[in-house]
Amino acid sequence: MKIEARIGREILILETGKMAKEANGAVCVQYGGTVVLVAVVCSKKLREGIDFFPLMVEYQEKTYAAGKIPGGYFKREGRPTEKEILTARLIDRPIRPLFPKGFMNDVQIFAIVLSSDGQNNSDIPAVIGASCALAISNIPFPGPVGAVRVGIIDDKFIVNPTFEELGTSTLNLVAVGFKDRIIMLEAGANELSEEKMLEAIKFAQDYIRQTIELQEELQKKCGKQKLEPELKLVSRELYEKVKDLSLAELERLNSVPVKEKREEALEALTREVTEKIKAQDESVQELDIGKALTKVEKETIRSFIVGKKKRIDGRGFEDIRPITCEVGVLPRTHGSGLFTRGQTQSLSTTTLGTGQDEQRLDALEGERFKTFMLHYNFPPFSVGEVRPARGPGRREIGHGALAERALKPIIPSDESFPYTIRVVSDILESNGSSSMATVCAGTLSLMDAGVPIRKPVSGIALGLVKEGDDTAILTDIAGVEDHFGDMDFKVTGTDTGITALQMDLKIEGITIELIKRIMEQARPARSFILDKILEAIKSPRKDISEYAPKIVTITIDKDKIRNLIGPGGKVIKKIIQDTGAAIEVDDEGKVSIASDSEEAIKKALEAVKGITGELEIGTVFEGKITRLMNFGAFCELFPGKEGLIHVSELSDKFVKNAEDIVKVGDKVKVKLIKIDEMGRLNLSIKQAVE
Repeated sequence: MKIEARIGREILILETGKMAKEANGAVCVQYGGTVVLVAVVCSKKLREGIDFFPLMVEYQEKTYAAGKIPGGYFKREGRPTEKEILTARLIDRPIRPLFPKGFMNDVQIFAIVLSSDGQNNSDIPAVIGASCALAISNIPFPGPVGAVRVGIIDDKFIVNPTFEELGTSTLNLVAVGFKDRIIMLEAGANELSEEKMLEAIKFAQDYIRQTIELQEELQKKCGKQKLEPELKLVSRELYEKVKDLSLAELERLNSVPVKEKREEALEALTREVTEKIKAQDESVQELDIGKALTKVEKETIRSFIVGKKKRIDGRGFEDIRPITCEVGVLPRTHGSGLFTRGQTQSLSTTTLGTGQDEQRLDALEGERFKTFMLHYNFPPFSVGEVRPARGPGRREIGHGALAERALKPIIPSDESFPYTIRVVSDILESNGSSSMATVCAGTLSLMDAGVPIRKPVSGIALGLVKEGDDTAILTDIAGVEDHFGDMDFKVTGTDTGITALQMDLKIEGITIELIKRIMEQARPARSFILDKILEAIKSPRKDISEYAPKIVTITIDKDKIRNLIGPGGKVIKKIIQDTGAAIEVDDEGKVSIASDSEEAIKKALEAVKGITGELEIGTVFEGKITRLMNFGAFCELFPGKEGLIHVSELSDKFVKNAEDIVKVGDKVKVKLIKIDEMGRLNLSIKQAVE
């Protein structure tokens, strides 16, 4: 079964019944020349002993999809790339909250990129494919949902822009939702106004509706009847018992603002309630008691916020916790910043490197290089836990990508600041949005490192508690508000516009009107935090750290690149060896020279200029005598570049034989006194010491 419709400039094709027929549902999604197969499978029985929905989402990009063979020794795909992890999260985030509460069967969504045209991104087809495969399967899922990417080129919105178009677009927005509500947003923008961002979301809603209608058509034609799932819910009887035993204490805890004291009291209450209920009925599972207590706690907190218009820590809905900003906190890093907001703290460091430190990405759409990277780490001590230290998880990759997207628009161009920049955020304490703390700390460390960023960036996270017609929007959400609330809305930007936005919900979507209210509440909060950053450091430092490499760039004639490189790289390698500087040259003739030593840079710069014909009369060099003749001596200034010192220029006294003054191998200071019409160099020892 195959159906199709035009979405933007390309045809969106949904096909099922040909591949992966053992799965509960499988759909091939094609957009342009990009094809993604998505299969969904559900276990027949629920999993016992857990208190979470066991959903697994995998997304894989096969290199054969782009006509490539994997690199490396094994010649097959290895661990997931950052793009694969972020796309798996993109599928997971809007779909996970839509499954029935208490549904504990294992569900796996598996997306494989089968074909890539190098133009159309496979992530939007993967989200649509996951929704459609679930919709036509027998798995209980209230979808389908639609997805679309929106860009802006020449101040006009475009649907599902290509990779090339995204390079010049001032917006990269991914929106997922139902026909009249938005479930998830993810955006990077070049200081876009709130008004323009809302217009983009409204624009996206129409195309979301179109992708849903296409899925509904396929669902009507071949959708399976949905299973009646066994839901693992807390029994009403147990819920009432737990509520009777805990409500008074939980209401008291709503007035305990300190996180640690609240958690200690909650642990004590959990033990007390468990002991009393187990004494009455030994067969009751502790896991079920815990779930019932969590349900009562959630209802109590939400009722407290919506009903009494108060927050657990005593703040008003728009209040921000105390903020401190520091720079230069570490002595040997190139730049450092410490941002603390309440009980959330990020230590950010900036390291400056050369072109050799660029990150090479071998993606399906082609090889590319990154000169700005942001890495986020979340050690267990930040939340008072003990667990093994492994590599970065999906959450850490996702938070780092969000913060990188937030800061990227203000990073200077390679032409104006020819450094590779790496920012690392280590979360030292966490009770509330650590990704937004990372953005603020990253801004501090970049400015401390002397990176000439265009403007500082701040970020804030907002929450939502929605009970019927009552809605509470919470600025600067704490951990408990995030856990029991309905939304995590993060927005970053400068004083003129938004640079990144991310919204995740636990409910089935919100209207664009509500999104507008949330964004309006976020704007003054961003400005307040921005002022705090500027109090710590008003502008980027004028000079980079003494410990950072110095880089000088010049542009040479492209026809002379071969002269600088030399046969087999002989010439450029010799300059690097002699000067100790790192030298890189690109296909356009841009030459970058880097070193910790200014003297090394000066020598390397002179060598490059000499070899490429950019020498200036009157410059003094240190050269090496290579040959002696009756009429003078030849002196090598740089690899492959020699000049003649006539006997009359060897000394201010009469010289009969050159060997009376110099010998082969001697290092001498010489001055360039003439370049003849054939490009030959005339040098002088005599004038170099005058």
